[in-house]
Amino acid sequence: MNQLNDFFAWLEHFSSSPWFYLIILTIAIADSVIPIVPSETLVIIGGVSAGSGHLSIALVILVAAAGAFIGDNMSYLIGRQASERILKRYTRNEKSQQRLEKVIHQIEQRGGMLLITARFIPGGRTLLTLTCGITRRDHRWFVGWIVAAASIWALYASLLGFIGGKTFQDDHTKAFLVAFGGAVSATLLIEAVRFVRKRLRA
Repeated sequence: MNQLNDFFAWLEHFSSSPWFYLIILTIAIADSVIPIVPSETLVIIGGVSAGSGHLSIALVILVAAAGAFIGDNMSYLIGRQASERILKRYTRNEKSQQRLEKVIHQIEQRGGMLLITARFIPGGRTLLTLTCGITRRDHRWFVGWIVAAASIWALYASLLGFIGGKTFQDDHTKAFLVAFGGAVSATLLIEAVRFVRKRLRA
């Protein structure tokens, strides 16, 4: 427990620096292309730091949304530029082809709202934005929905951390754990709703 507290003490000091805005921006961009990068965690930490009075919540939201927007467009353009190679890769075996066809079908059925919900599913947003590029969906249509998706996601993650930071100003560890737990719970709820709806349709 002492080691955990020491880690969060270091994290509190680290996230209090103005350089943390640049880190949030960079990781949010990278996460859209390489889904193993924990951008939501860093945005929550930025929100906690803002709630504790070290950073500006407005700037945390702005850089998080900007990073998500830039990253999603990069993923779209990668899909568009490398569509032939990616399609060859996904048609090598039946399982991969079915997965791609399923995503394309979901885009056609649910449209832009899927881009918003996918923002909260790790890995899901990368596959979806790539697929939008591969299938050459209208870029203006894509940008409009990504503006909404990135803004909602940035507000959600930042404010979770901000509320936690305000509530537990004297306990940075508890503030982050409560905010992070809320984010995980929300993601699990979204997945549960998707699972139930899928079973009902079946």
